[in-house]
Amino acid sequence: MLENLPTTILPRLLRRTTASAIVAGFLGFVVALLVAPPSAALGVIVGVGMAIVNLRYLDRQAARVELRDEQSTKAVRRQLGGKTTVRLAVVTVVVIAVVFLSPPLGIGIVSGLVLYQIVFVVNVMRVVAGQGGVK
Repeated sequence: MLENLPTTILPRLLRRTTASAIVAGFLGFVVALLVAPPSAALGVIVGVGMAIVNLRYLDRQAARVELRDEQSTKAVRRQLGGKTTVRLAVVTVVVIAVVFLSPPLGIGIVSGLVLYQIVFVVNVMRVVAGQGGVK
């Protein structure tokens, strides 16, 4: 879906997603302070922060991919997939460990990661709809 968008839109999408996620993370922090332990509220901020950092690493990694004349999309995916998989595994292990060590903090982190993904999907849907939808 994103491959059909003009290349100038992607940086704006990432900036808008980051700004929206910061606002949503702050609102999630406030709500969590009202209904959950303070460590859960901190976890929401940490989760949103982890998601933002992950997206920045992915963006930087994608910018460094070298496209050669006869390089297949499979080779490009392989270049991007390895480091992305390792990052996802590290985040998963860290989150699971934190859930066992401090459940409110861990659930807060998971909530922050989920909140970020929701913001990302909403922003992508908005951009795609603005470009005439999926064809």
